Amino acid sequence: MSKVVQIVEELLTPILEETGLELVDIEYKKEGSNWFLRIFIDNDSSNIDIEDCGTVSEKLGAKLDELDPIPTAYFLEVSSPGAERPLRKEKDYHKAVGKHVHITTKEAVDGHTLFEGTLEAFDGDTLTISEQKNKYTIKMDQISEARLAIVF
Repeated sequence: MSKVVQIVEELLTPILEETGLELVDIEYKKEGSNWFLRIFIDNDSSNIDIEDCGTVSEKLGAKLDELDPIPTAYFLEVSSPGAERPLRKEKDYHKAVGKHVHITTKEAVDGHTLFEGTLEAFDGDTLTISEQKNKYTIKMDQISEARLAIVF
């Protein structure tokens, strides 16, 4: 975790607790010649609206302006993670049980590195995903990326 992300998370935590929202992810990255600080927030009902994003942006922006912990100019963006929300924390995986997910692994598991199917179970260390007629068990340390997936 970069120092900027760590500082932003520390500033953001009380704001989110106060507003009843949760942090999904923080990105701080350069795209072209510009830096972007992206905050992804959610709540238990997954009904984040523009007012929620505006409130968090305003409060976090004021803290960042006051403390000035980021040495370069950047764009602050606060949004919902969207329908294909990333799965980062253990809590995210527990909430995703029974839902359609997309998992990419660091190395092949049963000959595959890409899995898309229903997350059948998660015990904290491993997850079970059913993909058509097959079931796969994947250890958490094998996962490089995980997110909810939309079924068409």
